[in-house]
Amino acid sequence: MSTADRVTTVRERIGPVGVWLGVLRTTGACASRYAAQRVEELGYGSLWTGERLGGKEPFAGAAVLLAATSRIVTGIGIANIWTRHPTVMQQGAATLHAAWPDRIVLAVGVGNAAAVNGSGLVYEKPLDHMSRYLAEMDLASGEGVGGETTPPRMVGGLRTGMLRVARDQSDGAHTFFVPPAHTERARAVVGPDRLVIPEQAVVLSTDAAWARGVAREHLSFFLRLPNLADNLRAFGYGDEDFADGGSDRLVDALVAWGDESAVARRVGEHLDAGADHVLLQPLGDVGDVVTQLDRLAPAVLGG
Repeated sequence: MSTADRVTTVRERIGPVGVWLGVLRTTGACASRYAAQRVEELGYGSLWTGERLGGKEPFAGAAVLLAATSRIVTGIGIANIWTRHPTVMQQGAATLHAAWPDRIVLAVGVGNAAAVNGSGLVYEKPLDHMSRYLAEMDLASGEGVGGETTPPRMVGGLRTGMLRVARDQSDGAHTFFVPPAHTERARAVVGPDRLVIPEQAVVLSTDAAWARGVAREHLSFFLRLPNLADNLRAFGYGDEDFADGGSDRLVDALVAWGDESAVARRVGEHLDAGADHVLLQPLGDVGDVVTQLDRLAPAVLGG
């Protein structure tokens, strides 16, 4: 299948809104199955979860979600390229794709230097490494798994250089921890023929102090990562915005909080900026997350 065909297939299957649940990285299998089944029942087009070094193995985790559901597309975003040989990465995705055709999207990425180096690996020349890695995945694409072995593949990218790699060597860019202004830039770089799929954190509450407090707990970890902070600097945020868990201005740009209509407006901003599909990540434990998605579904899915 060509890149154009894969992009078209993904767009048709997932629609405009899906879900990204970081909470599933630390949630047991039974609760993960429940969350996946409810997300599917509500009508969201996709369900994504990520990888954090030392946490769940994402391909096995995706298999749990796929086996528990019947139609929803499952995304891995991102699978870290430093921890797997390119052939292992390719065949992991191909195995899932062969078992559940057109229901898996793989986003690969470099992660952040501190976590990679802290795990005993070496983070260096990420653009060059990513380009070579994707080329080696391509070489492995016809080996070892029967049937169609080229599932949709995206690159987790933020800055222009990695977005160009996503454009030239994948089906598009999966972005995380970004405002709608970044989505506009990502679309401009990757062009109209590639996917742009951003994650959007959500707190469904009209209590500004409480919602921003929850948001700051979420942001505090990510703002310590230089690659994410540096990306935000390109959009006019500075040291004063990164202090104390984030300024109100930064919190409001990165976390959509308020009632259902407020969250729907933020989804619309990303779509208007060029996103194909927006991944909502409600903040909270798995029960809170499912409750928020239940409330949001009529507003964001048009039901």
